[in-house]
Amino acid sequence: MAKNTGASKFRKVDVDQYDEDKFQDEDIDVADQGPNDTEVSNLLAQYPLLSSANVNFHTGKNQDALLLVLNSAPIGSKNQAVKDRAANTVVRVLTSFKVADIDRAVKSLDQKNVDTLMKYIYRGFESPSDGSSASLLTWHEKVFAAGGLGSIVRVLTDRKRV
Repeated sequence: MAKNTGASKFRKVDVDQYDEDKFQDEDIDVADQGPNDTEVSNLLAQYPLLSSANVNFHTGKNQDALLLVLNSAPIGSKNQAVKDRAANTVVRVLTSFKVADIDRAVKSLDQKNVDTLMKYIYRGFESPSDGSSASLLTWHEKVFAAGGLGSIVRVLTDRKRV
């Protein structure tokens, strides 16, 4: 004897919320202005390299600048000028890293920041500047190793652009 299939208690996910006719963009706070350029510049300022302790200190400041720009990314902003300024800041931070320090910086990121970083890498590929392409390719290799193919798929299918 067949059971009643009209019951909806088995349904855990409300699939009706994904209906294209009912889709609404999430309301994003318009005060999201992206990373503070002055703070990033202070973190990227050159420190005298007198000993190996200072090298680690300088690398830590680059990692702090990377975390700052990734955590304050204006992903939901509708202002294209803010997104362009943030993308230029992120590319400046990425090109400030030495190749040997990139792997350590990527391994310190969580999954959300890895995906945001991959978004910015692809954004940097869209409008390359002098010397940024080689650096971005190195970053892409390391981020792909950390995030895998899933990171690329999430970035390419996400509606929210950087």
